Amino acid sequence: MSTNILGDVVGELVGDDVEVMTLMRPDADPHSFEISAQDAARLRTADLLVSNGLGLEEGLQQHLDAAVAEGVDSFVAGDAIAVLEYASGDAAGTPDPHFWTDPARMIDVVAALAPRLSALPGVDEAAIDAHVDAYLAELAALDDDMSSAFAGIPAGRRALVTNHHVFGYLAERFGFRVVGAAIPGGTTLAAPSASDLADLVSAIEEHGAPAVFAESSSPDRLMRALADEIDTHVEVIELYTESLTADGGGAEDYLTMMRENTQRIVTGLTQ
Repeated sequence: MSTNILGDVVGELVGDDVEVMTLMRPDADPHSFEISAQDAARLRTADLLVSNGLGLEEGLQQHLDAAVAEGVDSFVAGDAIAVLEYASGDAAGTPDPHFWTDPARMIDVVAALAPRLSALPGVDEAAIDAHVDAYLAELAALDDDMSSAFAGIPAGRRALVTNHHVFGYLAERFGFRVVGAAIPGGTTLAAPSASDLADLVSAIEEHGAPAVFAESSSPDRLMRALADEIDTHVEVIELYTESLTADGGGAEDYLTMMRENTQRIVTGLTQ
């Protein structure tokens, strides 16, 4: 697995019968993490390589491409969903890879991945099917719970601001407005200009956003500095957006991450 989010999901689907190797460490940034030569070599021996796609794994893509070129079977999650494009900023018109913020799209990924996992050599197909059914039910419950929780946020407060554009899918699914991001592109590898930050401050003040959200995989110093530039009081709240955490970090698996983020978004936008 390329990202630890996909690694967790696949682990839930295959249980203990299949070895799941996840390349991305906890608390890492999927745009910039790199792997060792040993890990790159192991990629070429995998029965199935599962990646996010849509340009997310910027520091890893060359290794993924090399493994596929050598004949490794591959599943790209981005090929299984209805893809959104960035609407503004430096990345406007390019695919948004952050589909997992919408659990309905994760359901699409799991449904498309399931037959590929059942076809792996030596697996118990019935057991895989049972794991898949159970996890799809968990995802459906997550989607319902997020819908119910977000329904309590007044329409005028459904404005999201974060380090970079990561909430497009969540916004479309649950009726939020993405006011902006400190980094206007789709990657954390970009850097904001003074004019970008000035424009974002104006947008936050115009929309009355009561909170800005800092990603757990990125320093929140920039977001706190941004909040200090705004005339009204704005909370800076940390979310788990692009990486799971190590044990004890608060977002050890995908379902926990999404539920924790939901609670923090609701709290931040209704206080």
